[in-house]
Order: sequence, then C-alpha cells, then structure tokens
Amino acid sequence: MNTQILRRPTHQVQIDHVSVGLDSPVIVQSMTNTDTADAQATALQVKELSEAGSEMVRITVNNPESAAKVAEIRQRLDDMGCNTPLIGDFHFNGERLLAEFPDCAKALSKYRINPGNVGKGSKGDEKFAFLIRTAAEYGKAVRIGVNWGSLDQSLAKRMMDANLASANPKTPEEIMKEALIVSALESAQKAVDLGLPENKIILSCKVSAVQDLIQVYRELAARCSYPLHLGLTEAGMGSKGIVASTAALSVLLQEGIGDTIRISLTPEPGASRTKEVVVAQEILQTMGLRSFTPMVTACPGCGRTTSTVFQELARDIQQYLRDQMAVWRLQYPGVENLNVAVMGCVVNGPGESKLADIGISLPGTGETPIAPVYVDGERKVTLKGDNMAAEFLAIVREYVEVNYGEGGKKRDCRRVIPIRTT
Repeated sequence: MNTQILRRPTHQVQIDHVSVGLDSPVIVQSMTNTDTADAQATALQVKELSEAGSEMVRITVNNPESAAKVAEIRQRLDDMGCNTPLIGDFHFNGERLLAEFPDCAKALSKYRINPGNVGKGSKGDEKFAFLIRTAAEYGKAVRIGVNWGSLDQSLAKRMMDANLASANPKTPEEIMKEALIVSALESAQKAVDLGLPENKIILSCKVSAVQDLIQVYRELAARCSYPLHLGLTEAGMGSKGIVASTAALSVLLQEGIGDTIRISLTPEPGASRTKEVVVAQEILQTMGLRSFTPMVTACPGCGRTTSTVFQELARDIQQYLRDQMAVWRLQYPGVENLNVAVMGCVVNGPGESKLADIGISLPGTGETPIAPVYVDGERKVTLKGDNMAAEFLAIVREYVEVNYGEGGKKRDCRRVIPIRTT
C-alpha cells in the first residue's frame, strides 16, 4: 500500500509502554462502565477491553471508595499479565482524591482533567494546580479534556462579553467553539507554567455534533503541537453512534489530525463494552492507518443470492479470525494484514476473490453448486457439497500457518501507513 497520510507534527507523550503522537500510530482507547469501587469487576472489564484491542483504558475515579481501589485494580491487572495503562477520569473532586489516596495517584498512568469541572475562581485554580503538580511529581501524563456540556462558564462569559463589545460580533455558536479551543490552550499553558512538561500533555475538545467536531479540531490542530484525543462526547447507540463517529473521525484522520481515539458508544442493555473497541479498530484499519485483525470482504447479497450460505460463512469466518487473534498476533506476526473474501455469486465473486489473499466465490441461488477458492490470485481448489465451510476454514488455517509461521514469506509484514512529519 503506497498511500501516505501527512500526519500533523506533535510532541510525543509516553504513557508507560504506549507512545502517543509524533511518529506513533493512532492509539485506541476505551472506558469501563463498572463501579470502580468493585475492583474485581473493573479489572476484569479492563482486561476484556484490552484483549479486544484497547491500548489504554479510562476508569471513573469519582469518590473515595473508587480512589481507594485503583491500586488494587492495577495489581489485579498485573497479576493477570495485563499491562494496559489506566487513565483516571477526574471531575469536581480530583484534587481531594489524589491527596487522600496517593497510591491511586501512583497506580494511574494518566490523569484526565476537565477544566470546566475543576472549580471556579481562585479555588478552581488551586485545584487545577494541585492536579498538575501531582502529575508532575509522579511523572504522569495528563489529558486536558474540554467538553461542550461542561465548559468553563467564566471563560465563556468573558468571551461572550468581549464579543458583544466588538465592532463585528460573531454568532454565539462561533464564540462557544472558540471558547472550547481557548479553554484547552490556556489550561495547557497553565500546566506548563506549573511545571508539567509539554510532552506530558494531550488535549481534547469534544462535542456531540459531527460538523462542530471537525471544525473545532481543525482549528485546535492548527494552533498547537500537542497530541489530540478524538471522539464525540456522546456518539449514541447502535448504527447512529457508529456512523456519527466514523463520519467525524475519518475526516480528521484523513487530514492527519488525531493521535488517540475513542468511540463513545452507548451499549445495548447487557451488551459487551468491547463494541466500541472493535469500531475504533475498524475505522483505523479500513482507512489503512493500522492493521489489527484479518478482514473479511463480503458482497451485500442480491436477488441472485437468496441462499444464506455466503452470509453465514462470512460471519463465521470473521468471528473465527477475531477470536484467533489473541493467539495469532503472537504466534503469527503480520497475520493482522490477512484479507479474506467471501462472495455470494459469480458476478463479482471471482474477481474479488483473486484480489484477496484467500477468496471463495460461492454459487448464487440456482447456480451450479460449486465454489472455486483462490489463493494469492490463483485458483487452488473447487469446493462442493455441504462441508464447504469447514473445508474453506481449513484452507484459511493452512494459509496462516504457511505464510505467517516461522520462515513464512508474509511474516512480520505490516501495512501501517508511513507517518511523515515534514
């Protein structure tokens, strides 16, 4: 793949073993929804999110009960062999919790601070200063995260008043967007003045509307060199959340903006939290920015494919590949680049199958019940009968073992787009 995206140059922020910004790939982040005071449940969900591919996980630290359990959560994760960095999400009382629970301050790898929720006036300045000095003392990174719904009201009022007095006043919406950016930049400068190095700071300005997010981040990116965390504040549930997040983030990522991402999906009741991780990965992978797991190309189906055979095969293959990645990413380096095609009929099936690493072109309804299989563009075998799915899966496994095992020609092959900073 020769496509290159010119990445926005930034400071590089080190968060334990994870590098953010500069020449590092875009990092996937997620957040737990357990009660942090329940150390076991939280540690298990962090591990689940990590195994799904989340490279950093944010946990809520909102009361003494939660803060008291953070060190235990970190220890539980270490005992399970999970080294995923933990981010502490602080609002309103973060300075008190860090003061009362120094083990919490030490166990976290990054602090998330919302300037609008720290406090008002001199008291707010003192609280912010304590959070920043604590981060500096322990060598922790900080994300200064400004949100539309919790913007610093004193700042907003100051800017609204100045706008009213202007000869060419802007719309209230324009001023609010500018206030988000100013809040992030002024807070970052305060943090630097308080002794936190620039290479310990990440910024975000999150809103809920797609066009607003794109506009705000374009402007923020042009006015600083800090790495940026992308995400809609509340993406929504199901297809709405997925589409909104993809629409917003893909535009910015294509322009080289964004160093960490999170998809803030509202999960269905009882559904796994890992869906947000999968969506984030698939955005990055389909754009060619990173490779996480083998991808299955499949046709949408039409009147020629009223049978569900190809649909079931595509679903089963994709799930099988994702399930195997926990082992395969260690055993078969580079297998995340594998592309499999499962096509439903002979119209585009053979062509798409030849373009994939492995492809099968199933017969459409009423067609001759034979399914040619292509490997690296060449026809390998023709499958027939009721056992086609199992036979095709065996071909996939053999391909992985041969090409990504020891001495395999595709081992360690990566399709990460080169990152340019000039």
